[in-house]
Amino acid sequence: MGDDGARRAHGTGSAHRRPPTGKGEKLADWADGRLGLYALARANMRKVFPDHWSFMLGEVTLYSFVVLILTGVYLTLFFEPSMQEVVYHGSYTRLNGVPMSKAFESTLDISFDVRGGLLIRQIHHWAALVFITGMLVHMMRVFFTGAFRKPRELNWVFGWTLLVLGIITGLTGYSLPDDLLSGTGIRFAQGAILSIPIVGTYLSFFLFGGEFPGHDIISRLYPVHILLLPGIMLALVTAHLILVFYHKHTQFPGPGRKERSVVGMPFLPVYMAKAGGFFFLVFGVLTVMGALAQINPVWAFGPYRPDLVTTGAQPDWYLGFSEGLIRVMPGWEINLWGHTLVLGVFIPFALFPLVLLALGVYPFVEAWITGDRREHHILDRPRNAPVRTGLGMAWLTLYAVLLIGGGNDIVATHLHLSINVITWFVRIGAFVLPVAAFVVTKKICMSLQRRDRATVLHGRETGTIRRMPNGEYTEVHEPLPQSRLFTLTQHEQNPPYEMEPEFDAAGVRRKVKRSERLRARLAKAMFGPDARIEKPTVEEYREITEGDQRH
Repeated sequence: MGDDGARRAHGTGSAHRRPPTGKGEKLADWADGRLGLYALARANMRKVFPDHWSFMLGEVTLYSFVVLILTGVYLTLFFEPSMQEVVYHGSYTRLNGVPMSKAFESTLDISFDVRGGLLIRQIHHWAALVFITGMLVHMMRVFFTGAFRKPRELNWVFGWTLLVLGIITGLTGYSLPDDLLSGTGIRFAQGAILSIPIVGTYLSFFLFGGEFPGHDIISRLYPVHILLLPGIMLALVTAHLILVFYHKHTQFPGPGRKERSVVGMPFLPVYMAKAGGFFFLVFGVLTVMGALAQINPVWAFGPYRPDLVTTGAQPDWYLGFSEGLIRVMPGWEINLWGHTLVLGVFIPFALFPLVLLALGVYPFVEAWITGDRREHHILDRPRNAPVRTGLGMAWLTLYAVLLIGGGNDIVATHLHLSINVITWFVRIGAFVLPVAAFVVTKKICMSLQRRDRATVLHGRETGTIRRMPNGEYTEVHEPLPQSRLFTLTQHEQNPPYEMEPEFDAAGVRRKVKRSERLRARLAKAMFGPDARIEKPTVEEYREITEGDQRH
């Protein structure tokens, strides 16, 4: 019995023995003991994210950036950033025997001799265009919905910095092949640099290593394009995503959606599965564009020569408005103490960053005007902020007008118009059209607010006509569901900032700062009675609905 009891005891112990630990579990335990990954994952992997089609604009931007990194790494394996002159003897026979730089020669080799090289080049270029387009459209979505308000002002600055760096990275990128088109763009940039008073000449000599075009510009742009700017942008993208995760995602108004609650799907597995599928969809679309839509055919332009300019030279769209500023500016010059100040170039060159800066500082200006220090996680409907929406449309209108100016020669030849007519249209339109866009947009927003108010009070039009006992015909309205009523009336309409009384309680005139007066005027203009339609009150709604029930 002793042996049987021992065997039974041994069997019982075996039954409760833990199974052997797998290698994956050991690795996870090892990582968790050093990095605390389990607690971090448990707290964040089930984080809820709202769902709306406009949120995909940021994802398109992110995935285009990933495609840019992947294709850029491939291209660096074959590109030679050198301006050393060689004579071409390669697959593209039309340029055989033509002197060119090694940079242009290697670009031709990538396009015609490297397996898949032309496809990767075109994917890279299309991804750059989609990346900057996505950033601009995404920022406009954030702007029009007020998603930049506290606590997301810093994230707005990160996104704005990414937009500026993306524009500069695009300029350095399409300048690397050293073809006639990109060389014309570099010449344009060098002319803008020379217009800077006093230091312009020194900056030009420093960048180009002597007289234009020099022998160093490509080798200097190369590390800036593949290392410096992408490294900064990668850090900003990472910080941007961390802040989005930390602050929780904004959401549009609707039932159950409040400042402290989020309605959506968990990060894992739903959101990650959708995001992964969407990445491959974006990658696939960019691949199709790179395979079927030709872009930047450098062999058609030829190598750069300082004495030639290619016909119809145009930068990528995101730099077109900067060129439009210079093309439509009068050729003003001032001669002072033996120095020539080229205002026709310097003024547009200085306005270029100011146009972008106005977009970057807006969140802080609006926060100062409103004095609102609360956190905002519910988005505004653009119609409920008509002045902000009007300012955004005015900015976009100015951008579009200057883009036409940047391509005035192409517009003139394709539409058979006088280039002088187009130039004067842009000069006048740059001042008139943004104001017109602001006024029209504000009126449309106010009209939409009036329609929302009428819809809340009277319900939805059904199309059914009823004849009253007195012979009058009226249309039957159907009451809105509670969810729709909440969406149309959830927005706040706080009174705008007002100055304190000019005289205090003792009758002494109080000193009022100019900044305080300006703040009060701007607050009244942006959020006062002329910028909104009062939403229905509960009493108004009950009075009308009870009256309908009595009839």
